[in-house]
Amino acid sequence: MAMVQHRVRIAALGKYLPPDVVTTQDLEDRWGTPARRVIRVTGVEERRFETTKTSAQMAAAAARNALNNAGMRQSEIDVLIGASAIPQQVLPCMSALIQRELGEPEGAFCFDVDATCLSFMAALHVGALLICSGEANRILICSSEKASQSLNPKEWESAGLFGDGAAAAILTRSPDGDSSVIEGCSFETHASGSHLATALGGGTFRHPNDPQTKREDNLFHMDGPGILRFAADRYDRFLASFLQQSGRKVSDYDFVVPHQASRSALQLLTSRYGFREDQIVRILAHRGNCVAASIPLALAEAVESGQIRRGHRILMTGTAAGLSLGALEMVY
Repeated sequence: MAMVQHRVRIAALGKYLPPDVVTTQDLEDRWGTPARRVIRVTGVEERRFETTKTSAQMAAAAARNALNNAGMRQSEIDVLIGASAIPQQVLPCMSALIQRELGEPEGAFCFDVDATCLSFMAALHVGALLICSGEANRILICSSEKASQSLNPKEWESAGLFGDGAAAAILTRSPDGDSSVIEGCSFETHASGSHLATALGGGTFRHPNDPQTKREDNLFHMDGPGILRFAADRYDRFLASFLQQSGRKVSDYDFVVPHQASRSALQLLTSRYGFREDQIVRILAHRGNCVAASIPLALAEAVESGQIRRGHRILMTGTAAGLSLGALEMVY
């Protein structure tokens, strides 16, 4: 738990959405997934699938959008953090591939932070530490996901839940007199739940060159009900501890920007944890679960629409494969 204030601000946000809109009825026509049941269980009516751009190209498009919104040049960025759960390739790191897509000038140090669905929040925390220590001045954080390539049509609940998208944020030091601040964050991992969401292939365990590796090993597997039960039992104590140490009540937050995990997960925020419906930023129905891009994409769209403005106190929170829990409080 870290409740130390970091005088940093998100100077600008950017996003990229694939042009290809895929409705849940389209999935029924394509894969035979039951459209009405998918909508009822997941809450996803449509999502975007990327068919031409690579993950790094998606991230670069979001990064250019963020740079334009900030009125900055790429040469002003000194650190680029990749914050995606699904890499474009094993080597090099995703952030280096993003820098290559952005083109000249090069030089900003590139590295990745992977906490699956909580990667953006973890990257914000790491970036804040770098800026406050004087190691960096302007950090570009990119989350880009092409979940559509790893979906298993035989598992209709997860196949109907996920979508593609990318988002980027530029993190800088807060100028004098600016109210923007990261006020605290907390992360926990309970690895006894690591079997509940997996993609076994691509690494040394189920290596592509191993003749025993099956095609299914390269697809995403998730026990949705199991994750919900496992996470909910631990999130009660996690959130209570976070609020106690921050000295906040749920009503103190102007907005909650949650990981868009599923309809059931979002409903727990109001039915179990006491947040008001008008506090919750929701994009699940039309974006799907965009994995690590989920939280920054929801934040970018809320800022773009004017829902979230400077001075608003926001809580980013969610769960991730691992199984991890996270919360980050900031004044935007």
